[in-house]
Amino acid sequence: MTNIKAVIMAGGSGSRLWPLSRATHPKQFLALNGKDTMLQSTVKRLSGLNITSFTTICNEEHRFFVAEQLRLIDKHSSIILEPAGRNTAPALALAALLSDNDDLLLVLAADHVIEKNEVFVKTVKQAIPIALSGKIVTFGIVVDSPHTGYGYIKKGKKAGFGFNVSKFVEKPSLELAQEYINSNDYYWNSGMFLVKSSVYLDELLKYSPKIYEACQLAVNKVEPDLDFIRINKDKFLECPSKSIDYAIMEQTKKAVVVPMDAGWSDLGSWSSLWNLCKKDSNGNATHGDVVLHSSRNSYFRTDGMLVTAIGVDNLILVATKDVIMVAHKDKVENVKIITKTLEANDRKEWALNREVYRPWGKFDAIDNGDRYQVKRITVKPGGRLSLQMHHHRAEHWVVVYGTARVTNGDKKFLLSENESTYIPVGAVHALENPGKVDLQLIEIQSGRYLGEDDIVRFEDLYGR
Repeated sequence: MTNIKAVIMAGGSGSRLWPLSRATHPKQFLALNGKDTMLQSTVKRLSGLNITSFTTICNEEHRFFVAEQLRLIDKHSSIILEPAGRNTAPALALAALLSDNDDLLLVLAADHVIEKNEVFVKTVKQAIPIALSGKIVTFGIVVDSPHTGYGYIKKGKKAGFGFNVSKFVEKPSLELAQEYINSNDYYWNSGMFLVKSSVYLDELLKYSPKIYEACQLAVNKVEPDLDFIRINKDKFLECPSKSIDYAIMEQTKKAVVVPMDAGWSDLGSWSSLWNLCKKDSNGNATHGDVVLHSSRNSYFRTDGMLVTAIGVDNLILVATKDVIMVAHKDKVENVKIITKTLEANDRKEWALNREVYRPWGKFDAIDNGDRYQVKRITVKPGGRLSLQMHHHRAEHWVVVYGTARVTNGDKKFLLSENESTYIPVGAVHALENPGKVDLQLIEIQSGRYLGEDDIVRFEDLYGR
């Protein structure tokens, strides 16, 4: 059985699924259609293949999401940290340069849905001989509707279980997409690949030498940090930003498309998520506390508050702890216009959730006003906030659940449920969960400046 190295692309912001997916917590790290996050589902679907190792590529800011989510499903991966996004061609170049020449790389996005896992595994196995022969395999999704949100691949002459690629086509109009379906010559472009690392690098050097050279310099002196691989930031920032399609696939003579009919979706919009979800007799998909009357063909999601709807049709309503988004189902592609408007107006909601995840746990900013802010903090077992101080704010901690080990100035002590401590401005302090269950506490901040950047760290378990 052929050994395969999985390369999982976990970058991207998933802005079309705002407000649930945001820059600081994008869709690949969310559980959108089941209990597992999209990253975890991507890893689990590889169980039928002989995967010898995993490499995950992500933005440096998301490294703890990746590490924790893989730990929860008992999977180990080396994690390449990108100091900035440069699209898929440089990302795969980093993985290939850090692999052996003969490694067979299965390249997957962390934010795709595959409904028929056995078909996915079978198709990948069929593609292995083609990739071993020196071809670059891309998986073309069997088309079932005239979709205008995907790129297309036109097939050429037969090549094993696949076809030589005739050409790649950008996202078409509805009329042109229908023509593609009628011809039976086109597949959706999935962005999944199977290729030997040496073949990929040879073709990259041939067609996009600037990407190859920048990535080679970026990995010359990598800095391992536990499972994390830190590359040379300055060299990588000089790298052009290009997708694999633009950098290689549209120019190479080695491209082969293998058809895949595995219930694939890139889950790129709220309407595509509605398509995947189970629905009631009126075509409504719901998540959370939702009560409906005389409503049809809609998607409702709430993370807390009760959501009700009366007499609506073809609606998307998403309620997070800080945002309510309402859209007609046919207009959800325009959600990016909202996020760009928020960003232009310096509104934090385009990028930040009210609930913010940290390597030690999370906090929920439940209330704020003039010179005060209230947070609910959750610290996972063994988690520890950095030894730190603040110049502008004091803090009051009240334990709600679990046990806290506290450093407050020159004192160290334990706090149990319903116990509290006050931390004056300028006091060096730390918080740790020594127990076996989550620690939950309420933090009340007071002062003239309450920004997250008012932190002076002295010691940090997570290297921040």
